[in-house]
Amino acid sequence: MSNPKLTSLVFFLFVISFPTIESTTFPADTAALAAFKSAVKPSSIPPSSCLASWNFSAADPCGVPRISHFTCGVTCSGNRVVQITLDSQGYVGTLTPAISKLSQLIALDLGDNSFYGAIPSSISSITNLETLILRVNSFSGPVPAAIAKLSALETLDLSRNQLSGHLPDLSSLAGLTRLDASYNRLTGPLPSLPPNLHELALKANSLSGSLTKSSFAGKNRLVVIELSENSFTGALESWFFLLPAIQQVDLANNAFAGIAVSKPPANFNSQLVAVNLSYNNMEGLLPATFADFPALRSLAVSHNKFRGPIPWQYSKKGSPLRRLYLDGNYLNGHPPAGLLAAAEEISGSLGDNCLQNCPVSSGLCSTPQKPNSICQQAYRGKP
Repeated sequence: MSNPKLTSLVFFLFVISFPTIESTTFPADTAALAAFKSAVKPSSIPPSSCLASWNFSAADPCGVPRISHFTCGVTCSGNRVVQITLDSQGYVGTLTPAISKLSQLIALDLGDNSFYGAIPSSISSITNLETLILRVNSFSGPVPAAIAKLSALETLDLSRNQLSGHLPDLSSLAGLTRLDASYNRLTGPLPSLPPNLHELALKANSLSGSLTKSSFAGKNRLVVIELSENSFTGALESWFFLLPAIQQVDLANNAFAGIAVSKPPANFNSQLVAVNLSYNNMEGLLPATFADFPALRSLAVSHNKFRGPIPWQYSKKGSPLRRLYLDGNYLNGHPPAGLLAAAEEISGSLGDNCLQNCPVSSGLCSTPQKPNSICQQAYRGKP
């Protein structure tokens, strides 16, 4: 007759002698990863790279423990792939449409490689995607309008590629806080923007048209605007500098022709810190009201067509200005005495203007002024 206690002990030892069987990766995820790797040229995969570790016949991507077989660049939650973050190895290949099969993907980062071809529209099927980083590659063609379906997207970085065409309307992406598509070949006007955007960077494209109030309406969280090196035209109106959260503005190297800057309302807590409007076609007098922005530390309006005197308000007591670049205009008269007295505290340049008594001994005046003949011509013979 058998002993029940002995039988129970033997069964217990039998169970613990075998490791717990962990769940394997969702088959569609493994197939999508394999398709992703197959779209990359083998000759561009170094032996020590992340992609070289993707050997799914020997290792389960989401298998536990991940000690003997570690799939570099892949993060899982349970048996689903939720993140791909590739190392910067110069991988050459296309982004397979099969990437859409990774339906639980939250982050896709292929930055600093050599992927080329189109961004597949099927990427819009990854509805949980929060971070999409494709910067510094060679993607070409248009930005897929289908990206606007990625309702969970928070960060979109497409910078330094060869993307062309119009930027699609992304105003439906309520969660998007960072958009960077700088250094591409994008054309057309600025579309309506996501409502909760914090950072907008579209510099070094071929965008055109004027900046309309409708494009920025309701953008109460926009902190950084970088639109330099484009072909924007028209005038900058007062509302632009009164966006509620704006801190940094870079609109250099465009074709803006005018500017209007109103004094901030008494109950408006302006956070504007830096403004760069250099290399445009702005004419008229320098707006003295820039001095009324209590946090403005850097103002650059170099190489425009501003005339008249430098506003004395720029040197008033308590001014926060610490960087002032006014060179390359047609400013005349005498520089404000307070500005020259504070030259050790303020960096920048007043050179290449039509100023009188701007001592070269001052750091602000180290660059010479324009020849008198040019200044007389600009002012029709009047100094």
